[in-house]
Amino acid sequence: MEPYDEVEASYRRFAVEAAESPTFAAWATGVAGDPEVRAWVATLPEVKQQPNLVFAAARHHGVAAPGPYAGLREALLADDGTIRATVLERSTQTNEVGRLATLVPALASFDGPLALLEVGASAGLCLYPDRWGYRWATDAGEVFLGDEPRLPCAVRGPAPLPRTLPEVAWRGGIDLNPLDVTDPDATDWLETLVWPEQDERRTRLRQAVEVARREPPVLVRGDLLTALPGVVEEASAHGTVVVLHSAVIAYLPPPLRTQYDALVRGLVGEGRCHWVSNEAPQVLPSVTATGPAAPSDEPGFVLGIDGRMVARTHGHGRWLEWVG
Repeated sequence: MEPYDEVEASYRRFAVEAAESPTFAAWATGVAGDPEVRAWVATLPEVKQQPNLVFAAARHHGVAAPGPYAGLREALLADDGTIRATVLERSTQTNEVGRLATLVPALASFDGPLALLEVGASAGLCLYPDRWGYRWATDAGEVFLGDEPRLPCAVRGPAPLPRTLPEVAWRGGIDLNPLDVTDPDATDWLETLVWPEQDERRTRLRQAVEVARREPPVLVRGDLLTALPGVVEEASAHGTVVVLHSAVIAYLPPPLRTQYDALVRGLVGEGRCHWVSNEAPQVLPSVTATGPAAPSDEPGFVLGIDGRMVARTHGHGRWLEWVG
C-alpha cells in the first residue's frame, strides 16, 4: 500500500471511530478525500500520522474546533513548520479515566493490595481506580460503588462488578515522555487531546489531574520493552503487581507489539505480575483470538486478563460487554 493510500485508510477508520465527535469525523473524512492534505500527512513519520495527534497539533495552534474542515485544511497546507514541529514533539497521551469503569471489574479478580504499573502511563491519571466512584447500568438496574464523582458505564453480560473499591498500595508507570501533572503546559496538552464536543471528558480530565496532584505516581521515563522487568521488580515490594494499559500498544510498530506480548506473557508465566490489557482487536491478536468475534458494526476494545479476552469495551469506557 502506498503512503497516501495508508493515510486515506487510517483517516477513514478514524472517521468511524470518532463518530461521537462530529468535528473530528468530518475532519477525518475531509483528509481522507483530500489528496493535498494526505500528501502533507504522508511526509510525517508513520507513527506521527495519527489523526488525533495531527488534529490536536492544529488546534494547539489556533484551528477552531468545533469548526469546519476548511479551517484545518488551510492551516495544514499553509503551515510554516510550526504545526509539524508540534506533531513531531508531542504524542497522543489522552489518559481517559472513564476507562476505569471497564478496568475495575478486571482488577477485582486479583488479591490486594495492588501495585499498579501502567505501560504508556503519560501523566498516570488512570492509576487511581480507588479514588473514583462508579455507576454501572445493568439489565437488572444500576449498581453503584464509591462516592461522587462516579464514572458511568453501561454493562452487558454477567460482568463481575465489585462491591468494594480496589486497594492500591503503589502506583507507577513507564512512558517515553511522562507528563508532570504540576506542569500547566503538559495538562493543557492533555485537554487539547480531548475531542472538541466532549466537555464531560474535559471536566473529568481536570478532576483527574487534581487527584494525581495530591498523590503523584512514580513515573519512569523509558522504553517499556527494556524498562518493564525492572519496574515490575520494584513494584513487587508493595503488593500484587498488575501491569495494565489501555489504547497504548497500538502506537508500537507491529513487530514490537509481538515482542511486548511475549515479554509480558513471560512475566505472567513466571508469576511476577498479572496483566490487564485494553486495546483495539487488531493490536494484540493473541488476546483477541481467545474470545468471540466482535460485531462488525460495533468498534471497540478487547479487555484481557493475563492474555485471555474477558470483555469488549468502549474506547472511552462508556460500555462494557463481558464475555469471559
